[in-house]
Amino acid sequence: MEIKYEYVRKRSEFGRPCSFSDFLAEVTVDIPPDPSLAEDFIPQDPVDFAVQEGPVMALHEVNTERVQVAIRGVNHVEGGWPKHVDPKNSELTTRYREEVEREEVYTKTVQRLGSLVEHYIRQNNTIDIYEEYFEEEEDEEEEEEHPSAKIINVFRDPNKIRRMCTHLSWHPDANRAVAVAYCSLDFQDSRKDMNFDSYVWDLGKPYTPELTLKPSSPVVILEYNSKDWYHMLGGCYNGQIVYWDTRKGGLPTEMTPVEFSHRDPVYGACWLPSRTGTECLSGSTDGQILWWDIRKLSQPSERLILDITREDQLKKALGAISLDFVATMPTKFLVGTEQGIIISCNRDAKTPPEKIANIFSSHIGAVYTVTRNPFFPKVFLSVGDWTARIWTEELMDSSSIMETKNHTAYLMDVCWSPVKPAVFFTVRSDGVLDIWDFLFHQKEPSLAVKVSNDPLLSVRSQDNGQIIGCGTKMGNVSLLKISPGLCTLRKNEKTLTSTMFEREARREKVLQEKHRERQLREQERLRAQPEEKENPQEVFKQAQEDFFSNIKEEQRRR
Repeated sequence: MEIKYEYVRKRSEFGRPCSFSDFLAEVTVDIPPDPSLAEDFIPQDPVDFAVQEGPVMALHEVNTERVQVAIRGVNHVEGGWPKHVDPKNSELTTRYREEVEREEVYTKTVQRLGSLVEHYIRQNNTIDIYEEYFEEEEDEEEEEEHPSAKIINVFRDPNKIRRMCTHLSWHPDANRAVAVAYCSLDFQDSRKDMNFDSYVWDLGKPYTPELTLKPSSPVVILEYNSKDWYHMLGGCYNGQIVYWDTRKGGLPTEMTPVEFSHRDPVYGACWLPSRTGTECLSGSTDGQILWWDIRKLSQPSERLILDITREDQLKKALGAISLDFVATMPTKFLVGTEQGIIISCNRDAKTPPEKIANIFSSHIGAVYTVTRNPFFPKVFLSVGDWTARIWTEELMDSSSIMETKNHTAYLMDVCWSPVKPAVFFTVRSDGVLDIWDFLFHQKEPSLAVKVSNDPLLSVRSQDNGQIIGCGTKMGNVSLLKISPGLCTLRKNEKTLTSTMFEREARREKVLQEKHRERQLREQERLRAQPEEKENPQEVFKQAQEDFFSNIKEEQRRR
């Protein structure tokens, strides 16, 4: 290879830094344009170039595997009986027990096991492993805690056309679910495509209902059977009584025929304590109380007309809008009417007029709810107009022994706390839940919570008293968890509540006697005076002057 040019550089100049200097521009090469090449060019207009200076980033999405939740149930059936013995037949089971008890093997087995069980019982009673040593300090800490409540869950009506949440019923098995009755009670509400379904909601899955109940008419009230959990009773808007077996799905198992049902919506329905657990009671604004047996719903087993004149005439009957029945008083039940009267009924009476035992003139408007105290059954609570009132059956034909203040909004529903005897919950038409504790405050509620902007129509408490369910006019059910101080029974609280009720009952009895004495004195005074005929015009003129004078005093005061 021939070397054309040789570059020579000293070793000391290797890696030497460059030295730059400023000097004027200098034309190194000037190439003139060539016109012959212009024909080969194609003009491009416009010419855009995009330059991105930011770093290039990538977006990736990762979705974790969803946990599949399945509901499984176990049905416990009484076993251990021979094939020829029906466990549901009490006579056969009793006879079989007597035969077994006569055998010698049974006696020897009981004697052998008895000594063994007695040994373990004595061993278990030696030391109380659950003994609490510092109960007083725990009570003091609880007293310092302020009452509070927070919303932990909300169930919403899945339909586009919203309906009222008219009634709630908790599942008897640890309150794991709640049945909600949805119905529109507005006068002549004829919205198209309105759904008739009601739902059972599982507390663990608030987005989709666990069971959809499909009645032929909207359900106003739903009640679980405390004995058979899978039986559910419903009162419909068209007056029919429906019952479901939830093991078979959401379609009604059986319903009453229209000709033997109520003529108005069924606002009250409850299960009756019986051996079979199949008897129930219903009340409606048509003035009738009907007894049913779900094994034969073709016609009612008994009927009572709510005629307080005791003439047993349907045209004079009062419309029932609420019912209450407790197992501790199996023959008595309470009925709240549209006319503001509470009727105490006795089923064991021989004739229908005798079944209407006592009458309480309670509220100005309809009695939306009447409920007995779970600790003192003779004391019951009613709600209507703007107040909630406490009554006792020991005082007949008298006013209430205790009552709340007059609210600016209507009170729509009430329920007792199942844990504390003096605590109850009321809901108002302005969306507020009031928690009252009459042992501490009787003029103001212990806690008032704004649950919703919509009116609250129904309220129910769990068996442990910790969670309260409130239903709104727009079909939402809010679950609130209250502080431990409002759901924990303290020492001597039951005794103090009983003393309070007895004291108020005595006070009301004394006032009632004084009022009767004043009426007697007034009657005697009127009899002693000669009869004077009043001039109607003078009476009207005096009333007119009093009316305008009261208006002027009110204007002057404002």
